[in-house]
Amino acid sequence: VQLAESGGGLVQAGGSLRLSCAASGRSFGSHDMGWFRQAPGKGLEWVSAITSGGGSTYYADSVKGRFTASRDNAKNTLYLQMNSLKPEDTAVYYCAKDRGSYSYDYWGQGTQVTVSS
Repeated sequence: VQLAESGGGLVQAGGSLRLSCAASGRSFGSHDMGWFRQAPGKGLEWVSAITSGGGSTYYADSVKGRFTASRDNAKNTLYLQMNSLKPEDTAVYYCAKDRGSYSYDYWGQGTQVTVSS
């Protein structure tokens, strides 16, 4: 499985971005997926998770109500819609495949999101 994020960039506070994560392979729709981020000088932070069919989503308290995870299994693509962005959302964002029990085994290369105040 290969994962490739895109859609990052520079945005003003209050703005929106939509990240995409394109997956290779035919088993994408069989796996739960997650989004993570790493801010400068900080550790990796879990952001969101979505079940294989997209029917359930979960969010960190820091992004709840502002971010929405979704997926299109026909296109092998995972999305993260980010609204009302804050400077503290500045980070490299990664998508990852859940191999079970929230243990992630495949990661994308990351996409930079920078929110200016």
